[in-house]
Amino acid sequence: MANKADKWEPNVPGKFFVDQQCIDCDLCRETAPAFFTRHDEGGYSFVHKQPTTEEDVSLCMEALEGCPVEAIGNDGDE
Repeated sequence: MANKADKWEPNVPGKFFVDQQCIDCDLCRETAPAFFTRHDEGGYSFVHKQPTTEEDVSLCMEALEGCPVEAIGNDGDE
């Protein structure tokens, strides 16, 4: 389970975040590219935009559930 205390600094404030367990597998960026992007220098994903609609939230939840190392959290700062 993702840890809020270990989330990457570039995550925008909000419910969803990526923590330092990220292995840069690209699953979240393929599943929800409007919300997850890659930090090229660091080699990890982070949330660059928070979802606003139910459909957006569903995409982010799909990415969260598919993450192989559980690096995506949905209990961030709202």
